[in-house]
Amino acid sequence: MTTIASVRGALPVHRYPQTKITDTFADVCALGGTRRGLLERVRTSAGVQYRHLAVPLDEYARIDGFGAANDLYIEHAADLAVEAAGRALDAAGLTPADVDVVMLVSVTGIAAPSLDARLAARLGLRPDVKRVPIFGLGCVGGAAGLARLHDHLRGWPDAVGLLLSVELCSLTVQRDDDSIANLVAAALFGDGAAAVVACGARRGAEHGGPTVVASRSHLYPDSQHVMGWQVSGDGFRIVLDAGVPDVVRTYLAADVDGFLADHGLTRKDVAAWVCHPGGPKVLEAVAESLDLPDGALDVTWESLAAQGNLSSSSVLHVLRDTVERRPEPGAPGLLLALGPGFCSELVLLRW
Repeated sequence: MTTIASVRGALPVHRYPQTKITDTFADVCALGGTRRGLLERVRTSAGVQYRHLAVPLDEYARIDGFGAANDLYIEHAADLAVEAAGRALDAAGLTPADVDVVMLVSVTGIAAPSLDARLAARLGLRPDVKRVPIFGLGCVGGAAGLARLHDHLRGWPDAVGLLLSVELCSLTVQRDDDSIANLVAAALFGDGAAAVVACGARRGAEHGGPTVVASRSHLYPDSQHVMGWQVSGDGFRIVLDAGVPDVVRTYLAADVDGFLADHGLTRKDVAAWVCHPGGPKVLEAVAESLDLPDGALDVTWESLAAQGNLSSSSVLHVLRDTVERRPEPGAPGLLLALGPGFCSELVLLRW
């Protein structure tokens, strides 16, 4: 099994209350009348109190087009990734030279060379480090990245892996789009990064973190329209269908039950639910479909309130906070997220 040696996050220094962010967005996008009223209702129901932004709030009105936004993404995403990675490696008692493979998940900007290549020298990674940049997974990326790192380390049990997730969602908000999806994005998503240091089975004994037991992926039929990007000359226009909670209610319980049963477990055995904070309606659908006890998703709700939805990074922030609460040794946990595809990723953990 793969051992999670450490999990750490990094957030931009620019932190604002939810009301200030959405009011500024409404002004920048010249929203008025019913659309501004709708944004205020979305803001109230989003469950978010504060968010961190890549650049100061008053600079967003001056970002001129997709190219300028993407340049800012490359600059600030690399800085956040280096910060998160440094914290995670220090917490694990390892150095950048110990890292054998680095996986980087992100969906809010593009770069070639990819971000992992751009930060390799800054971090001090070896020139022979294996690099796996992954684009397009959206909110499921943190869970899928952890699962794919586990897959790699099963074949390389002496190796050390570094998973990086960095998302600057604020740079993708479209100023000329008053669709409900864009208004939801403007009220829900924040910026941040996370890093996980994991060790293969023969290195894991040196560390005391939870282990990754197994993972499962599931693509759902006829659901590609539910979530993703529509790429235009102005950048990434969000696709976010109101039917996401319905997809959760239709499929998630059977997925979770089947996955747990394969390992001799039931939902009642799960001591820690590490769930991506996809938004209030999605979290309510998760809790309802899985019949979770009161408080099971408290860590997730707290993360949503404190920093919003960080896309792929969020579930790793929830994992960090769950680890810090020290579940009982030997207890199983389930990390789960959903994203474009439409798909789910389940990761079985054991403390």
